[in-house]
Amino acid sequence: MRIGEVAARSGASIRSIRYYEECGLLDPVRSGSGQRHYDESSVERVVIIKQLLAAGLGTTAVADVLPCLAEPATQTSSVTARLRVERDRLSVEIADRLATRDALDAIIDAAPPLPR
Repeated sequence: MRIGEVAARSGASIRSIRYYEECGLLDPVRSGSGQRHYDESSVERVVIIKQLLAAGLGTTAVADVLPCLAEPATQTSSVTARLRVERDRLSVEIADRLATRDALDAIIDAAPPLPR
């Protein structure tokens, strides 16, 4: 499929997909005229890349993780250690966001009723 279809189906921009390719996260086949052609699995891969990046992982960490998703046996102890650090960072971030939400809830609950 062409890059536009991958973008539409994954929710990523064409620019992002090209960036993922530059980072080595995607490897489309090139036609004789240089056009990118992606297989069906590229859509899911782009969705996963977006999720990992949105969670705060950098492209280098994402590049380390992607092979492990496809073939768990490729995971090394250094990748596992890195993933633990990222998971712990996310856990702290989630706890902080929950605390912020709870503080907002308390402020909302303490507010006087709105006029009708």
